[in-house]
Amino acid sequence: MAGKVLIVDDDGDIVNSLQSRFEWLGYQCQSASNGKDALRMIRENDPDIMLLDLEMPELGGIDVMKQLARDTTMNLSSRPAVVIMTAFGTVSRAVEAMKLGAQEFLTKPFDADHLSVVLRNICERQALQGELTHRRLEDLRRYEMVIGTSERMSAVVGLAKQAAPSDTTVLLLGETGTGKEVLARSIHQWSPRARKPFMAINCAALPEQLLENELFGHEKGSFTGAIKRTIGKLEAAEGGTVFLDEIGDLPVGLQGRLLRVLQDREFHRIGGINQVRIDVRFIAATNRDLKAAVRAGSFREDLYYRLGVFPITLPPLRERREDVPFLIDHFLKRFTKTGRGSGLSIDGQAVKVLLEYAWPGNIRELENVLARAVILCQNSLIGPEHLGLQQADVPLSESDSTELPYYAAMEHYSHLVLFNALKRAEWNQTKAAQLLGLQRTYFTKLLRQRNIPTTPSKQ
Repeated sequence: MAGKVLIVDDDGDIVNSLQSRFEWLGYQCQSASNGKDALRMIRENDPDIMLLDLEMPELGGIDVMKQLARDTTMNLSSRPAVVIMTAFGTVSRAVEAMKLGAQEFLTKPFDADHLSVVLRNICERQALQGELTHRRLEDLRRYEMVIGTSERMSAVVGLAKQAAPSDTTVLLLGETGTGKEVLARSIHQWSPRARKPFMAINCAALPEQLLENELFGHEKGSFTGAIKRTIGKLEAAEGGTVFLDEIGDLPVGLQGRLLRVLQDREFHRIGGINQVRIDVRFIAATNRDLKAAVRAGSFREDLYYRLGVFPITLPPLRERREDVPFLIDHFLKRFTKTGRGSGLSIDGQAVKVLLEYAWPGNIRELENVLARAVILCQNSLIGPEHLGLQQADVPLSESDSTELPYYAAMEHYSHLVLFNALKRAEWNQTKAAQLLGLQRTYFTKLLRQRNIPTTPSKQ
């Protein structure tokens, strides 16, 4: 069926004529001869479209729409699309009906074919709106905030919620896969801009010229192939949030232009001369050490300070292992909702392996490992054999590096030296650093870079 239509008119001949036509076209039709019956039938039958006569005794079309607008028990999505019908159409009445939410205003006598087209267009718009709503909900589920129970992650979320209501620029720092985009989307959803666009831009994904066009858009004729004006993502995000992912990889040539946008909220399109003003909130993210990049001359210092108004660092998964069981449960439930992993559970030995692994790829790697396990598991219980991970992230013996290429062998040997120092010092990092003649902070940094476990594995 094309949809449910409620015809509201006190003229029985018009009602019968319209009902016969629309039922022939595939619509489910009902009718009411007055406004009171129309309101009752809206609540009982939930029509998609209402053809509403403007002039009726007792309760006219305008009064019906006013009562619908005042009804707090009915949300906007459950109200029918309204097409006003009247033989007494005037501009003022049309304006009043449109302000109250009418989508069309037709005067009698009207062409039945034209009305059929109007109804078909409304149904198509409703279907498109439903699809957009569905996709929005799917995006929200895809990027839903995974908090966990660890103290460090709770502190991160607390900072993010404090920053969300303002327009302060937020800089998210952390390793790849720690959930920076998920947190950025959550900040947007917690902010007053939640109903406006969230525009994500990967600053490392495109060459400089293409990225410039992606950000700022271009004017017609500004370069070969520019056959029309195209707005960039900064302009498309008007009123919402712009997420600059991998900001540490932004080409130096674009850093000055971005700095100007952050300062003045204005820019010009490629090939344009007129300034474009925007109202957006910026969130940036990187896994790079921006301070080191500033010292190396690859990142502008003034841009760094403009971005780093409110920095938030997301901890790697190996530093919040108590969240791993929570994340396992979350991802398995998500796979179940999408038709994968229905009825699956995970055994204790597999959980132990996941808890002991160093997770260099962080949450993203955990999700991928579980997704692979769901595919490989042929029964209802995921075991260690489905994970594809070693039970402990322990370096191999010294002899295992003899056949490796030079740099890989050196990296392996460094891993081995650090790990053995920890073992000799009985996992006391300060003593281990002293054994190697290193500062404690540098020793800890080396452990983190090489994903070396800082506690003995439990056998």
